[in-house]
Amino acid sequence: MTASLQRVIANPTSCGRSRRGFLWELGGGFLALPLVDLLGREGFFGKSAAASEHSYVPGQTHFKTKAKHCVFLFMNGAPSQVDTFDPKAALDKYDGTAYAGKTKVGSNGRAVGKLMKSPFRFRKHGESGLEISDLFPHTAKHADELCVLRAMYTDTAAHSSGCLQLNSGSPLTGRPSLGSWLSYGLGSLNDSLPSFVVMTDPRGGPIGGAPNWGAGYMPARFQGTLFRSGESPLLDLATPAGVSPEGQRKSLDLLKELNSQQAATRPQDSELAARILSYELAYRMQTEAAEAVDLNKEDRQTLEMYGMNNPVTADFGRKCLITRRLIEKGVRFIQLYSGGGHIEATWDGHNDCITNHKTHAGETDQPIAALMTDLKRRGLWDETLLIWGGEFGRTPTSEGVGKPGRDHNWLGFSMWLAGAGVRGGQAVGATDELGFEGVSDRCHVSDLHATILRLMGFDHERLSYLYNGLDQRLTGVTEHHVMQQVLK
Repeated sequence: MTASLQRVIANPTSCGRSRRGFLWELGGGFLALPLVDLLGREGFFGKSAAASEHSYVPGQTHFKTKAKHCVFLFMNGAPSQVDTFDPKAALDKYDGTAYAGKTKVGSNGRAVGKLMKSPFRFRKHGESGLEISDLFPHTAKHADELCVLRAMYTDTAAHSSGCLQLNSGSPLTGRPSLGSWLSYGLGSLNDSLPSFVVMTDPRGGPIGGAPNWGAGYMPARFQGTLFRSGESPLLDLATPAGVSPEGQRKSLDLLKELNSQQAATRPQDSELAARILSYELAYRMQTEAAEAVDLNKEDRQTLEMYGMNNPVTADFGRKCLITRRLIEKGVRFIQLYSGGGHIEATWDGHNDCITNHKTHAGETDQPIAALMTDLKRRGLWDETLLIWGGEFGRTPTSEGVGKPGRDHNWLGFSMWLAGAGVRGGQAVGATDELGFEGVSDRCHVSDLHATILRLMGFDHERLSYLYNGLDQRLTGVTEHHVMQQVLK
């Protein structure tokens, strides 16, 4: 026995135990519970003992930033860049003529028609003079806040894999989504609400389904929580009739004890762990979530601003207004889908791109602009990043002679960013004169992800998760870059 240990044993506390023994027993008892809670919030129990020096500790950003929340306005089905944010005078000149360039046109054996000019007029807006289609008269009022990426490109022309790549960085299932990465990296601001919320279109979700907001190889607690469309986004928020709060609490405690016994035999089952946590979260959500989705407390002017008085804009307006309320309550990542199902129920304008885009832009333009206005007036603009776009774009050609539809184009399309840390009032990158392919400042989907992570305070090469012995990243192992022009 060492001299120091002898001194400790020889100097007992008033209760008759040595200081070391007292602290040891204290650490294993009731008073250790606050420590367990604090360590859990810091991500201590989520770290692997084998984690490398590059592995990220949740809750710590790499850069100072005001950004706390991210909203992804996902235009499911792929909007046409030449009809929205990328005007092409050459299309007016060559309208109705055959395309003779080298870029591959058409997909899946679809017929290729003639070059087709946009039926929508582009105008300059704001002090920046950013050109925006007449499809978006409300969003155009915020032109000086938008940073349009006009030379986006991806690796696939199929909707399912395109949505997956835009959401997770890979056209294959099994990878964590962007929302999962941000939930993992940023941690939670509100223990009574999920940190990642998804709201789909009443006509359906994206073709790829739930993997678009899945957690992949991360613990299941980082996956998105789906809110339903319509006036009741969450079911069963109210306590059943005849059940007292005390009775419900006792039932949950018993359920937790039984689940914990089962979980002890399956320590690596993150799905089971997430299910156990979900019961407690659901209990806390009965108050917080019910309040967040209750729009009856909003004044008439706010409801009208979001288009709640118009059946065309009411659904997306409701989702945008709920988004603002969730941001106020600390939710980190919210994804809203416009368009669901397939073809004309989405932005997939194969048959009639003109009518299709009028429909979907008409449903979303006013609510999106209202969200932007509301974030500004409530002091949330500088801490909220907004992303707008779909899985790819559309061809400048029609799809068949006399048919005003456009086929898929994955080589050059447009998206925009706004809000926290974004330098607005500009277009970054360019496609060729007809709008087929990016020719300058091209931005791959993974470059976009790197840029989003940077705006949210992360180095995309350092935000990692240890899986199968490798430090996995949202942007993968190939080289990708932050679009520095986007940053203020």
